Amino acid sequence: MEIQLRVRRYDPESDPAPHWDEFRVEAEPSDRVLDLLHQVKWYQDGTLTFRRSCGHGVCGSDAMLINGRNRLACEYLVKDAGSRVTVEPVRGMRVIKDLLVDMDGFWDKYRSVMPFLVNDEVPTDGLERRQSPEERDRFEDTSKCIMCGACTTGCPSFWSNPDYVGPAAIVNAHRFIFDSRDTAAEERLEIMADADGVWRCRTIFNCVEACPRGINVTRAIMEVTREVSGTGHG
Repeated sequence: MEIQLRVRRYDPESDPAPHWDEFRVEAEPSDRVLDLLHQVKWYQDGTLTFRRSCGHGVCGSDAMLINGRNRLACEYLVKDAGSRVTVEPVRGMRVIKDLLVDMDGFWDKYRSVMPFLVNDEVPTDGLERRQSPEERDRFEDTSKCIMCGACTTGCPSFWSNPDYVGPAAIVNAHRFIFDSRDTAAEERLEIMADADGVWRCRTIFNCVEACPRGINVTRAIMEVTREVSGTGHG
């Protein structure tokens, strides 16, 4: 089948403003939007720029706006996208070129929530920190995050205030705040209590719709917000 692919292009070094380029690409219904971009990059226009790595929905690097919604190009199938596919860079981040955006601020916010296990105590048996299935289930949902940024770049609160720490960072704070093995929950809650922390969320639910892993992002944000309020950090 023939696909009409419209790509929003922009090179800050040479373009006065973003513009649209159209390409016609032959594809199978089982192909992915990433395959369409590869066809253009390899055979029609080698200057097309986008980010991708594993190609299997694990690394999260190829998040982009496809037919108006945040998706992973490596997961979204042509049969679902239709014969006319529109691709744009995610919103709220500076465009470096074409579909490639500057993620530095995103990663700074991620690092700010201490996204790692903190525990200097020696395990009672000297070997491991045991956890019950119930304790593990407490943060199971947020442990699925692949840091694609789809939730954050789909958030109107982030669009209006780039200083907002964003859904992805809060999800990763949640993953450790509710981990029974971790000892730094209070420190993370102080970070979350900042004016640009959890209080910026307006429960619009765009983040839930955007997440390719099916994480209930808004619920995680609300759970962290309740912890912030309950411990007097708010």
